[in-house]
Amino acid sequence: MEDCPKKYHFIKDQMQKVPAAFFLPPLFLSFLIFSRATIEKVMATKMVWKSASKREKLRPLRNPNLPFETEEEKDEQEVLPPTEINPNHSGGKSLDSRSSEKDDMKQLFESLQSQGNQLAEAGKYKEALSKWETALNLMPENETVHEQKAQVLLELGDAWNSLKAATRATQLNPSWPEAWVTLGRSQLNFGEPDSAIESFDKALALKADNEEAKRDRQSAMQLVQKRKQLHSSGLSANKRRFIVADKVENLPENS
Repeated sequence: MEDCPKKYHFIKDQMQKVPAAFFLPPLFLSFLIFSRATIEKVMATKMVWKSASKREKLRPLRNPNLPFETEEEKDEQEVLPPTEINPNHSGGKSLDSRSSEKDDMKQLFESLQSQGNQLAEAGKYKEALSKWETALNLMPENETVHEQKAQVLLELGDAWNSLKAATRATQLNPSWPEAWVTLGRSQLNFGEPDSAIESFDKALALKADNEEAKRDRQSAMQLVQKRKQLHSSGLSANKRRFIVADKVENLPENS
């Protein structure tokens, strides 16, 4: 029993050397570790968010040792009102900013389209196509540029891509007669006079006095008659199609 006081003092001395946090309940220790990790994660997230969207500067932490402040410090902290979401903002940009960007994009599109038109009129078809392709990257739903592309591609002898561009123009604006005329011409040059006649008929249904559609339809009818003659001679379907395409190139140009 005489050794008990000595053992007690020895244990007491050893306990003083151990950090106080050692005696905290494990659950509370877990809470402290989780809270600090959570705060560090949130702070890191906020820094990335600010840098990306250039919002207002983050407020400095009033108590950088959170959540290890005292109870008095907790009571002194102000309670911030909940953040309200502004429906007029998206991605950190105001409506005015987005409207300005839209106007700038439209002006650039119109400039590229105009440059393409001038190049096409000068016979620089490839350069014109380059301008129009860039314009369509800005506004891919513009039927006018698709139709212009189809015309220039015909001039370059690319009937297949011309057909695709003209088809897209008619899809975007089915009530545009000129787009159907261009599609009919592309189909003629691709060796499909039957499809061309249908396109010219659609153009005439929209505009009965369209002289270009009338003339080109007549050319398509002549090619159909020629194909019938070739069919009677026993040529295969592929040969007939290519021969018809050759005949299209030899037709007199419409004035």
